[in-house]
Amino acid sequence: MHMGIAGAGLLGRLLALQLSAEGHRVEVFDPASGPGPRETSGTQAAAWTAAGMLSPVAELDRSNEDVFHLGLRSCALWPGIAQALGVPQVCHFDGSLLLAHRSDAGAAQRLVGLLQAKAGAAYLPQALQAEALAQLEPGIHGPSLAWLLPCEGYIEVHNTLQALHAQGTRQGVLWHWGRTVAAVEPGALVLSNSVRAEFDHVFDVRGVGAKPALPVRGVRGEVFLLHAPGASLRRPVRLMHPRHSVYIVPRPDDCLVVGASEIESEDRSPVSLRSTLELLSAAHSAIPALAEARVVHTETNLRPALPDNLPVLKHSAGLTCINGLYRHGWLLAPALVEQALKELSL
Repeated sequence: MHMGIAGAGLLGRLLALQLSAEGHRVEVFDPASGPGPRETSGTQAAAWTAAGMLSPVAELDRSNEDVFHLGLRSCALWPGIAQALGVPQVCHFDGSLLLAHRSDAGAAQRLVGLLQAKAGAAYLPQALQAEALAQLEPGIHGPSLAWLLPCEGYIEVHNTLQALHAQGTRQGVLWHWGRTVAAVEPGALVLSNSVRAEFDHVFDVRGVGAKPALPVRGVRGEVFLLHAPGASLRRPVRLMHPRHSVYIVPRPDDCLVVGASEIESEDRSPVSLRSTLELLSAAHSAIPALAEARVVHTETNLRPALPDNLPVLKHSAGLTCINGLYRHGWLLAPALVEQALKELSL
């Protein structure tokens, strides 16, 4: 079949990979100038800005059981995808840590209780004493409470997105860069220059770009890339904070990602002073060695969210739409692609 995909973010690349592997002829359209990340903040797919946390249990505080089970399925799928791409080293499943300072102990205990009630016995957070935490992550000092979420991990987002594009190209995917899809119709993509490209089936995975056809909104997030050779970290860390979901995630070459604000705004301007102070101070309070880290890059982007903050997957004749992945893009994308193609019998 001849397949058209609107959007070359994570969903678009995963769809292109799977469809082309099954022998379909695939064309992908995206407004980006090329397949790699761009230096200009907020002008690329949201997947480039994400930390790549694979946290089905930790996300239960603001999601439902469907997201939880889709997340577990994606965690099972990612190693095989990475192996097929020839980059197995991008997947890391050594667990994640939930940390809290003494002043946030009450909020942390309530969160852990909620996770225990929702996740079930097989995925319970494991409380860690100071000695056990020091053995797992010697660089962490300061937080008085810690829990290990054993089934969780993270994926290196830039390496994975580049590998998805490269493998798709090897499989014959045709990428149309600098081509904005203005509208999606059953069996057709209408480009911004009014050119109509017809296909046997099309997929709309444009995220925020799907407005106004979908009631999707952008939720602003701000992140920091730090070069921190003295701050060793093997696992993603979530730190309780009054205003933000503060996370610290390893990246290659002695780098760490710190994020992220969650602001109900579609403002793509550079990071704010307030977020800079709050997020980096919180990270430093957990990993003191970050005092000598260098801020390599700051970035803002918009998470695509629907009114209920839950993903949507819907089919009609000639058209499939996947959107609203919100905070959970890397966590949900493989499972949603698998589900979409299974329902279409593709």
